[in-house]
Amino acid sequence: MSKPGFAKLRGAAIADLRPRVEAGPEALALLDSAADVPEAVEALTAGGFLTEAMRLIAHAIPKREGVWWVCMCARHTAGPTPPPADLAALEAAELWVRRPTDENRRAAFQRAEEARFGTPEAWACVAAFWSGDSLAPAGQTAVPPAPHLTGTAIVGAVTLAAVRVLPLRQKLRLAQFIASARDIADGGTGRLAPEEV
Repeated sequence: MSKPGFAKLRGAAIADLRPRVEAGPEALALLDSAADVPEAVEALTAGGFLTEAMRLIAHAIPKREGVWWVCMCARHTAGPTPPPADLAALEAAELWVRRPTDENRRAAFQRAEEARFGTPEAWACVAAFWSGDSLAPAGQTAVPPAPHLTGTAIVGAVTLAAVRVLPLRQKLRLAQFIASARDIADGGTGRLAPEEV
């Protein structure tokens, strides 16, 4: 029986997500023995496989919640004065979460371009863009994104946030990020206090 938590991850199928976790044999054994995604996240986390747990969350969490999660992780490690392009990207991604219109989705992608796709904030915007119905320019024939793209952008963003400026804090940060994801997946805000340097 699953431990409580990660309610919004319960609809995802482990078998579908397994290739996206990119796990070694020990982590795969934990993944394969779990009854559902929340149980798998708990097992991976308890076993010290924080990167694999993060990847599983990224591909299992609903898209809007996933983009919000990236924003919370990015805010945690951004420092007190993020560069203007990163702050603009973060605000654009958060706006899309609050109002997921096509206009806001496309504006978020423009902010990712302005941030040169190099930061967690930029990849939050990419995740928002890849969450939409089409990758084509507005008014063109729709080109649907592959279903895994949003999760891939989330993985990239959370990974960047976990190693930003102080890479030795990666494990601690991933543990905090997973706790944030749990809160979000259970209907909370997942907010993390700004990191002290």
